[in-house]
Amino acid sequence: MTTIGNTEAPCPVRCASASRPSARPRCLIRQTDTVDDLHVMPGPGAPRGLVVPAAELLEQFSRSSGPGGQGVNTTDSRVQLSLDLATTRALDETQRRRVLTRLAPRLAGTVLIISASEQRSQRQNRVAARERLADLLRDAVMPSAVRRATRPTKGSQRRRLEGKRRRSETKSDRRRPGPQD
Repeated sequence: MTTIGNTEAPCPVRCASASRPSARPRCLIRQTDTVDDLHVMPGPGAPRGLVVPAAELLEQFSRSSGPGGQGVNTTDSRVQLSLDLATTRALDETQRRRVLTRLAPRLAGTVLIISASEQRSQRQNRVAARERLADLLRDAVMPSAVRRATRPTKGSQRRRLEGKRRRSETKSDRRRPGPQD
């Protein structure tokens, strides 16, 4: 059994605690009700920014394979942050369509999962995962840039024609001399 919020629930992730209920759970899954909402800074596509409610973020903790010395086998410092993009209230329909198409290779269904295990502390990994999620959302919401056709300048046209003329002279100088008139 693992903790989800304040209630006990079976662990939906395959881990050692699922097979041995008496053992200490190896992965903890809980809603981030103690952590604030995720705020994404304003930018193109989201002029007022985005606010992802903390209730929509799901954090899972497990043992990290990274640095940690003796504590690496006892602390659950790896963080997986999940957000279901199809049901989140943070995005309007245009933003949702952009995010789902741009992040399609990274999605599991409609759920975006971010993992962080670079740091030794769980708190620092939680912060890193939230920052990565905010960056991904900010980039995915941004509208694609439209290319505006421009006309070549007079100077660039002149330089191009001058280069062609020089090249033509170089090639004509390589020809065999013809009959002189």
